[in-house]
Amino acid sequence: MAAVTTTAVTDVVAALDERYPREHAEDWDRVGPVLGEFDAPVNRILCVVDCVPETVDEAISAGAQLIVAHHPLLLKGVSSVAPDTYKGRIIHRLIRAGIALYVAHTNADIASPGVSDALADRLGLAGTRPLVPYQGSDTLGLGRVGTMSPMTLADLTAFVASRLPATAAGVRAAGDPKRMIGTLAVCGGAGDSFLGVATRAGVDAYLCADLRHHPAGEHLASGGPALIDVAHWASERPWLDELAGWLRDRFPVDVVVSDVDTDPWTVHADSPKKESRS
Repeated sequence: MAAVTTTAVTDVVAALDERYPREHAEDWDRVGPVLGEFDAPVNRILCVVDCVPETVDEAISAGAQLIVAHHPLLLKGVSSVAPDTYKGRIIHRLIRAGIALYVAHTNADIASPGVSDALADRLGLAGTRPLVPYQGSDTLGLGRVGTMSPMTLADLTAFVASRLPATAAGVRAAGDPKRMIGTLAVCGGAGDSFLGVATRAGVDAYLCADLRHHPAGEHLASGGPALIDVAHWASERPWLDELAGWLRDRFPVDVVVSDVDTDPWTVHADSPKKESRS
């Protein structure tokens, strides 16, 4: 009789901790196992960017016993997980369904391969290196810098939109549409804190999410690289595919990648009188 191989929550947690060491996370971050019985068996894992009611629904429908999420559910302290609170409802549903939750956030951003590696790969960047190295490492760190076949900013913006998951927010760019781009810095998730770093890196353009009006305007006025702003969820969704492939290679379990768009912006309309400068 063939031996039966059983994977438990603790086995997956140990492997994830090895690949994404918790000590690499930012001090303010909250990563690692959030809830679930360590000795519970796992035969299906759902990989998500956000643990929200919609992805919990997906996990329950898929029969998953473990969710691996990028964004922490309990990043900020709470005084109650009562079922009449937003986070409490999620936690109660997960416990009732027997679904464990694990989070890899800034430790997955810093990792190699990590979140920004997956984004860079999706955009075909070559010769990548960290934008913000971790403790002097040549491979670990936040963001990535790489080279690409030169194209105008307008064409690159359209290319990015074709390569990343579609969202209502879409993709927008700041700078001369005709500017040629041959080097690109990328950062999965919010990245306006690295505008100065991208400038010092000497890249032609910098892509991240959640860029704000005043920092972006001052950056461009100071001669910084062109900017490409994408939806937060779309910038981190590519990592789920890489993560899922690694989990499948490591464990005899089914791994499902969530395509539930958790970007909060759901409607987009072009201004009818606004003409593109491209």
